[in-house]
Amino acid sequence: MAINFNEKKKIFFLTTKNTEYQMKINEYDMLLHTYYGASVGKTDMSYLVREIDRGFSGNPYEGRDKRGISPDTLPFEYSTYGAGDFRVNAAGVILSNGSRTMDLRYKSYSVSEGKKELSGLPYVRGEEDNVQMLEIILEDKTANIEVCLTYGVFEEKDIITRSAMIKNNSDKPCQLTKAASMSMDLLHKKMDLIHFHGRHAMERQVERVQLTHDIHVVGSKRGTSSHHNNPFIILCDHDATENNGECYGFMLVYSGNHAEEIEVDQAGSIRVVSGIGSEGFSWLLNKDESFVTPEIIMAYSGNGLNELSYLYHRIIRENVCPKEFRDVKRPVLINNWEGTYFNFDEKSLFEIVDAGHEAGIEMFVLDDGWFGKRDDDNSGLGDWFVNDRKLPGGITKIAEHADSLGMKFGLWFEPEMVNEDSDLFRTHPDWALCDPDRKPVMGRNQLVLDMSRKEVVDYIFESMAKVIDSAKISYIKWDFNRSMANIYSNALPADRQGEVAHRFMLGTYDLLSRIRKNYPEIMMEGCSGGGGRFDAGILFYSPQIWCSDNSEAINRLKIQKGTGFGYPVSTMGSHVSASPNHQNGREVPFITRAIIAMSGTFGYELDPRKLSDEEKEEIKKEVSLFNRYYDLIQRGRYFRISNEKTEDYFTSWQFVSGDKSESLVSLVVTDVRANPEIPFIKLQGLDPEGEYVIDNIFTSVTNAPEEAGIKSKEEKDKIRYSGRALMNGGLALDPLYGVYPSVQIHLKRL
Repeated sequence: MAINFNEKKKIFFLTTKNTEYQMKINEYDMLLHTYYGASVGKTDMSYLVREIDRGFSGNPYEGRDKRGISPDTLPFEYSTYGAGDFRVNAAGVILSNGSRTMDLRYKSYSVSEGKKELSGLPYVRGEEDNVQMLEIILEDKTANIEVCLTYGVFEEKDIITRSAMIKNNSDKPCQLTKAASMSMDLLHKKMDLIHFHGRHAMERQVERVQLTHDIHVVGSKRGTSSHHNNPFIILCDHDATENNGECYGFMLVYSGNHAEEIEVDQAGSIRVVSGIGSEGFSWLLNKDESFVTPEIIMAYSGNGLNELSYLYHRIIRENVCPKEFRDVKRPVLINNWEGTYFNFDEKSLFEIVDAGHEAGIEMFVLDDGWFGKRDDDNSGLGDWFVNDRKLPGGITKIAEHADSLGMKFGLWFEPEMVNEDSDLFRTHPDWALCDPDRKPVMGRNQLVLDMSRKEVVDYIFESMAKVIDSAKISYIKWDFNRSMANIYSNALPADRQGEVAHRFMLGTYDLLSRIRKNYPEIMMEGCSGGGGRFDAGILFYSPQIWCSDNSEAINRLKIQKGTGFGYPVSTMGSHVSASPNHQNGREVPFITRAIIAMSGTFGYELDPRKLSDEEKEEIKKEVSLFNRYYDLIQRGRYFRISNEKTEDYFTSWQFVSGDKSESLVSLVVTDVRANPEIPFIKLQGLDPEGEYVIDNIFTSVTNAPEEAGIKSKEEKDKIRYSGRALMNGGLALDPLYGVYPSVQIHLKRL
């Protein structure tokens, strides 16, 4: 069994294939976290908790004579405010008498088979896995509050999930001021924090800092998980690399305001708290009411960052994303946004569909501008009916034309937004989030609908359903194009306005669920100005997310690399866009753009009418290659090959099939040099006893010096490589010359 409780020692053991997680109930019924890491054979690890008297660290009343036992130094499993723990905490409350203390003690536990749903929230599905669940009830008898800590143990996948439910059992209401999903104390660790910061069009940039005696907060107050700080963090050894060292991952399955707080305390222990951001948050709990927190996905690797990423990739692809699309081949698409923006009509769209079909593309997606009075981004949002001036045949005619050519059809929506210049706002101005008697902050000249209100969610669903029912739609791109401010609902009283941001997310999740339930055959792609809601919460409904509004290939190297630390390649929307690029004006070879975009869901973001015949033939080749390698890219194991020391010269990454029979290696030179060093890489994940040949080479290099060119097929066929040689001895490539040159090498085991 994955979950065991030693009644005598009062220890909980959560064990997976390679890891162990321990909690212990102490003599005062405090639940302590004592260990998380590599398996230790169920040794009682509470010996790591040293009882030292530290000045100004108080003691529980019943243990006032044991000054070494202090709430301020104990490794609590779920920390709270007010009862002597002065570190960052997971939960806070205001009782009806004004008291803010919560002092939780152990009450009971239960173990069950399988994975339960999380009411109203996305979660990690149990699917066909052998999963056990542990529920531990803690209580504050004075406040009459219970907290149920829930753990899901995915034994074979080395994953543990956590969430909490806080219940008011008293006759009087109380107000939650903080309700995080988890806290954990890591004892005697010296670690770095890796987090993924950014901005619009430059999301999930990797930043690694050494933890010091202070409090780091990674989070968002924007109403979304945000472009700026992703709700996924890693703690790792100072000397941890891609393939060595201890690494802990904490990923929040949530798309709204969040906070990851990391504190190194006075004794050197590291506390991690993660969950809904507490700034601006409050939640009223009346008698017998409960609040359920989002889920956390935890993973541990003793073998470096690549292994940690693999654990997250597998659980997200197989247990978070909708299973209906897990193994379904996704079509290579063309999106008209960067090709036309708002400047299109029915005739031009037909021409784009025809040109895309001629180039071998498999789906056409109509982006913003097809609805309401929508000729720019100042009007129309909320009016989800076809602009018949632009499209006299409606959506139906375009979808039918694409279908006649054997292409699928997709459509863009921004359901949670409204413009002042719209029929919806003129009819229901109170449906927008806005403070009373105050002019709102505008973003992209649009307002945010109050998704905490059922009537708003109902209206948006019915409007979308009418459009979806009018045509054969295979794909929806779901966008969210501003941060949330003036978060005030006209439907809630003053003392409940702190609930609006979370209720908004519950309403959005409800709408997503209804679309999924009523149209299970339609695949959705999440988007928020690109990667502003790239999180496991959205991936519960949408198997892929538009990775960034920045489609420029060289910038995408860092964006996609950072994203790949936690999220699988199969979730990353990535397209080939025009050159010079619209975002930064850079020119990059067509093939290099394709090689980078292939490390994602793959598609095109340009106007195919402007392509030469040669470029259209190139697209056919790229689509054919991507489809040939589809399973390898989407389901294979992904490795980061280059690192921050080599990436001032080149970036390289690799895919390996599950049976290790094939591998795809990509390399892009970002700093082409005269008299260069040899590009040298060590491959990973191969069969050490296997013998491999280079099966195919795809490269942008066409006119390199003879001595520096890519070897011909005849030459490469003569070489046999053992897997052991490629992993230990490495692979030395000929230098690549030209403008951002690239090469993609397919290896096949004999």
